Amino acid sequence: MKIGEQIKRLRKERNMTQEQLAEKIGISFQAVSKWENDISLPDVATLPIIAGFFGVSMDTIFDYDAEKNAEKALEIAKQTWTLRESNPELGKSIIFEGLKQYPENDILLENLLYLTESPDEIIDIALRTISATKDNSIKYDALRFLASAYKQKGSMDEAKAALEQIPELYFTRLSEMAYILTGEEKRIAAEKQRGNSIEILVEMQARIAEDMVDKGELANAKNEYKRALDLLDLFNASAAWDSYRTFLKKKIQEIG
Repeated sequence: MKIGEQIKRLRKERNMTQEQLAEKIGISFQAVSKWENDISLPDVATLPIIAGFFGVSMDTIFDYDAEKNAEKALEIAKQTWTLRESNPELGKSIIFEGLKQYPENDILLENLLYLTESPDEIIDIALRTISATKDNSIKYDALRFLASAYKQKGSMDEAKAALEQIPELYFTRLSEMAYILTGEEKRIAAEKQRGNSIEILVEMQARIAEDMVDKGELANAKNEYKRALDLLDLFNASAAWDSYRTFLKKKIQEIG
């Protein structure tokens, strides 16, 4: 913590002496001197008084920059994105090192979920993520993992309870941008939203087919899997979907 440095910076920005600051907040100037020279720290009761006097948040006094920390945490997380399939253990070690520097950081915890297989570990990490974050997109992502982990453990009531905390959304930022903006921004937003929509549609086709297989409706299930494949071909889905194409073809072959 750089509390002394912050107090000194704030005092000098206001062209105040240590004596003037001490008089304003009702302490000795020797105490201010000790703070600024890192000999001692203000007591807990004095910190809000200092923050209030300078008109800043406690985060400023503690030299805590949430935006900068989030950027640094995201840079750490990005190192693990290509490791999710190839080397999740290495990815986890990178995240764990990041958490030593940024304890309970929601960005790091969210990315740790993508590297974890054990449902018990996922439940623990998801609950920590939900508790740590103020970002709804991270919270809803963690709730998805939480519900899936509960399902793996056979705890369907808990899975449903987690899913019920995710709101039903009928529009997205991208869809609204596509409706409201003009020119290239409109097109780019629409293309991105179309890609997201295709992904969801194909996934839902597969989920419907799975239910049909469970019910013995094999002919209908086969048609649904074929429709999913047709959608990928219709929109010239990228090579990133090749593994999913293989999955769909395998499901069709299994049905016969």
